[in-house]
Amino acid sequence: MTEHLYDALIIGAGFGGLGAAAQLTRHGVRNFCLLEAGDEIGGVWRDNTYPGAACDTQSVIYCYSYLPHLTVSRMYAGRDELLSYLHHLAQHFALTEHIRLGTRVVRAQWDESRSHWVVTDRNGNEFHTRALIPAWGQLGTPHIPTFTGQDSFRGNMFHSARWDHTVDLTGKRVASVGAAASAVQYVPEIAASAKQLVVFQRSANYILPRNQQVFTTAELDTHRNDPGTFHALRERIHNEREEGFDRTRRGTDGQRSGADDARRHLESQVADPDLRVVLTPDYDFGCKRILRSDDYYPALTQPNVTVETANILRFTPDGVLVDNGEFYPLDVVVFGTGFASQSFQGDTAIIGCGGRSLHERWGTTPEAYLGMLVDGFPNMFLVYGPNTNLNHNSIVAMLEVQHEFIAESVERLCAYSELNIDVEEYAIRGYNAWLQVQLEDSAFTSECSSWYKNGDGKVINNWCGTVEDYRRLVTARTRPEAVRS
Repeated sequence: MTEHLYDALIIGAGFGGLGAAAQLTRHGVRNFCLLEAGDEIGGVWRDNTYPGAACDTQSVIYCYSYLPHLTVSRMYAGRDELLSYLHHLAQHFALTEHIRLGTRVVRAQWDESRSHWVVTDRNGNEFHTRALIPAWGQLGTPHIPTFTGQDSFRGNMFHSARWDHTVDLTGKRVASVGAAASAVQYVPEIAASAKQLVVFQRSANYILPRNQQVFTTAELDTHRNDPGTFHALRERIHNEREEGFDRTRRGTDGQRSGADDARRHLESQVADPDLRVVLTPDYDFGCKRILRSDDYYPALTQPNVTVETANILRFTPDGVLVDNGEFYPLDVVVFGTGFASQSFQGDTAIIGCGGRSLHERWGTTPEAYLGMLVDGFPNMFLVYGPNTNLNHNSIVAMLEVQHEFIAESVERLCAYSELNIDVEEYAIRGYNAWLQVQLEDSAFTSECSSWYKNGDGKVINNWCGTVEDYRRLVTARTRPEAVRS
């Protein structure tokens, strides 16, 4: 029996994968499949159920331009509303018929004799496709560091992205190992009910005020009845965030202004001079992810909360000993320790031309032409690949640019059965050399430890310009001479 050959196969049903599927549909491509390892769509908004989970980007720009989130209740939307939006996206474009849940991909191999990809799931099922679209994202695999004695701890411990809701934190002695993007959201929630909360902070963060805006009933009615008003608000905020890109460049007035705004926010909420010192970053503004919160600093000033900057020496059955000699008895440990952000292929084996794996091609330095194409891996289009992350605007805007490029490429593959799309090695090397030069005066390359850089200090996650810079480059390179067809 001849196997079915899809025009495209997407791996992952988060914002990136569902958006890619929607864009294929908008371009008239219907013969595609989306494989999702989980039992529900939603990606990070399915997985992150911790108390206070929300987006730190304004909701009006954290949606696709062709499907505005007209019913969103507030400027910074919570997890439930964002997950609801993704379900609406899937329903609006009738994506459910293309999605296979509970299907974990373990291998994808380019079949050179038949010029298509063979994708295998963990149960041994095979899927055949002209185009492969990995859409795992960069923040989906939780990372928990290893500590001495960790297995001996008798209390509960879990990662923030795998929150254990069976554990009641009321009246408990709790530790948050980590004080970054997720922690600034769940720490205030824990502080309100825990007997004691210890926040282990490796480095302080630049935090700007969120200034949450809850839309009134009249405003929501206007958005629904006159979507043009929503789009106007969306465009204004997008442009403001684009102008804010200057804040991520070293030595600019924008960077100094951003640091000043963060300092004023800290000083307005924390009166204790010693705690202010602990919460003041010692690195360039923008070197790490810039956070937004109105209630994190106030939570740290509560009498039941301690900020600990000493390193964890070891776990014991009853708590944690730090290297300044302090011992903290604990009932629960929450790891807000981030993700395996540089494992762009996840744990899936991707095998390209000549039997070469993507892991062999990349090593510790993932790179891709326009963040989407890798030489020797024909008809493979990465979503949210290397050097496409942002620190100043909505990642959804970047995803939409990528999805348009990918949909147009799949259309070409559908139109020409003998066509394969690849990129020359010299082009990807040249592109990434150019990109790294552009990053030289970026705060991302400053002296700090961040998930933007690999072990050699090379920025492999972040884009070097604005969203509009990326859009112009991708649009100009829709049919680049560097791409082999």
